[in-house]
Amino acid sequence: MNPQPQPVADDLAALDLTDPQTFLDVDLPAMWRRFRTEQPVFKHRATDRGPAFWVISTYEDVVTLYRDNKRFTSERGNVLATLLQGEDSASRKMLAVTDGPRHREIRNLMLKSFSPRVLTPVVAGVHERTRALVAQALEHGELDFVTDVADHIPINTIGDLMDIPQEDREQLVAWNTQTLSRHSADDSEMEEWMARNEILLYFSDLAAKRRRNPGDDVISALATATIDGEPLTEDEIVFNCYSLILGGDESSRMSSVGGLIALAEHPGQWRALKDGSAGVDSATEEVLRWTTPAMHFGRRALVDVPLRDKVIEAGDVVTLWNSSANFDEDVFADPYAFDLARTPNKHVAFGHGPHFCLGAFLGRVHVNAMLAALRTQVAAIGLQGPPKRLFSNFVHGYSGLPVALTAEPSAEGTAA
Repeated sequence: MNPQPQPVADDLAALDLTDPQTFLDVDLPAMWRRFRTEQPVFKHRATDRGPAFWVISTYEDVVTLYRDNKRFTSERGNVLATLLQGEDSASRKMLAVTDGPRHREIRNLMLKSFSPRVLTPVVAGVHERTRALVAQALEHGELDFVTDVADHIPINTIGDLMDIPQEDREQLVAWNTQTLSRHSADDSEMEEWMARNEILLYFSDLAAKRRRNPGDDVISALATATIDGEPLTEDEIVFNCYSLILGGDESSRMSSVGGLIALAEHPGQWRALKDGSAGVDSATEEVLRWTTPAMHFGRRALVDVPLRDKVIEAGDVVTLWNSSANFDEDVFADPYAFDLARTPNKHVAFGHGPHFCLGAFLGRVHVNAMLAALRTQVAAIGLQGPPKRLFSNFVHGYSGLPVALTAEPSAEGTAA
């Protein structure tokens, strides 16, 4: 059972944002409010996990630094775990940690497989699969929404796009969760490392098969592509497959789970969704803002950069906290109100700038489909116990959520 969050320490310097436990123990909204108002550009102390780093918390500063790919680089890591180690093994091989012309070339290549035009036929399948899973859940009544519903939707969409064999998908979900976060403090960092290697080995084998017998899937596109007449390297193919399976699965799952919790805890908003006074499209954006599964991304400064009253020095690690920016009072009216009709809603749940998430369209489709299914098929949502949070300073999400779902009379026994 999750204990009640503790008040934020009087001295912000006492907090340790490198420790996943902090994100379970502390009142996070209060913490980020204090950072934004008291220390919007904050130098976090060195810890046993690595050197000092900057914490950027206001929307304006986060967006400004996301756009700045001249003075900041992603090539030495884009999350705290790798930035504090000094490097990322996927640097200049995976899109997320590649900059400059090579980033543009690989991004343009991959965009062909992820453009709305190409994905439009996929959308109907996502809605159909989601309706069927919600219908199955309603037959059980009480269930774990994470493992029984949310785990099965994004992985099957991205699995179809990558033509991943059906029998391998459940294992990939398990590896994904282990790679980006841990279920608890009892899980070791070695297990994270091993899960990452398992995914890389899996895609190395699958890419080799597709190179010999290509199909219409994303892996085949990467395995057979050329840039300036040269094929992608083995590492570029494998690391970008790894990136797609992680990004395409984890954030959508966590947004859907967090969205269900929010609907259960805000009955007025649940009624607004049900009666149509809040549309599914605006509700999708609010769920993405409210949940913000990727709490931060990071960069390393290439030159000295003045920001407010501080100077970020060349070589410094900088972390951009989406989970603070998305609740910035200067941008979002009454940000701690869950408002499904909120507009405008220019959140940064998918990042911003040159590294804006490639799978954003697909992520929106997944959340949209879940909200549409809940609206038409579910009469009532009851939380049956506290959600079980993941142990992470990167992913804000859940490994378990006991719920009871009651069917709308017209939806009983149907997946339509």
